[in-house]
Amino acid sequence: MKKTMFIILSIFIAQIYAVAQVNTLTPKEVKQGWKLLFNGSNLDGWTSVGKDAPPTIGWEIKDGILTVKPEGEKRGGDIITKEQYSDFELLVDFKITEGANSGIKYFFVRYEKGGWLGLEYQILDDERHPDAKMGRDGNRLQAGLYDMLTPGSKKENPPGEWNQARIVAKGTKVTHYLNGKKVLSFDRKSDAYKKAWELSKYNKSEPMFGDVKQGHILLQDHADIVSFRNVKIKSL
Repeated sequence: MKKTMFIILSIFIAQIYAVAQVNTLTPKEVKQGWKLLFNGSNLDGWTSVGKDAPPTIGWEIKDGILTVKPEGEKRGGDIITKEQYSDFELLVDFKITEGANSGIKYFFVRYEKGGWLGLEYQILDDERHPDAKMGRDGNRLQAGLYDMLTPGSKKENPPGEWNQARIVAKGTKVTHYLNGKKVLSFDRKSDAYKKAWELSKYNKSEPMFGDVKQGHILLQDHADIVSFRNVKIKSL
C-alpha cells in the first residue's frame, strides 16, 4: 500500500513539475539571451495583423497553452508579435488536431506589392490534410517552407502530441528543425531560392518574397484547432 501511494505521489509531483516548466526560462536560458514571446497567461506582446490589439475571440489560453479555437464563423485571425526580429533562433512547441493546418511565419511585414507576407514554417497533418498533396514536390509538407521548399526526412509526432519547431535565421541563411532534427536549410539570396520564389504563389511580390531584413513572428489561425506553448526567441 505504501509503495503504491509513493508511486502515485511521485507521478503527481512529476506532473506538477512538468506544468511548472511550461512557458518559463531557466537561469541558463536567461543568461543566453532567450526571451519568452508567450507568457502562458495572456497575449501581452502580441497584436493582430495591421491592428493595435490582439483578437478577443478565436484564441483560448488555458493551463499555459495557447489554442486557436474558431467556432463557426467566429475566427480571431492571425496574431503577430509587436516586435520585429532579424537574426534569431525561435523555438515553438505545437500540437495539431487531425486534419489541421497552421503555420509559423517569420520576417512578416507589409510588402510594397503583395500585402502582408512572411516566410512560413508549415504546420500540417500531412496524412489527412489535402494541402500535403498540393503545390510542387511536397513543398507544402510540415516543417517545409510553405509553397517554396520541401523538407527532408523528419521525425514527427502524430496529431494530439507535442512537436517542437525550431527556426534559425542568420543573415540570409535560414534553417528549419523539427523535434531537434534539421529538415531544411536555404539561403534567401541563392539561385535555388529565387527559382522557388518564381514558381510560388508569391512571385508577384515586391520586393522579392523573403528579401527583407526583419519582421514580426506570426502564429496562424487557419480555422483549425492548433495549440502552442513554450514560444521563445533569442537574438543572434
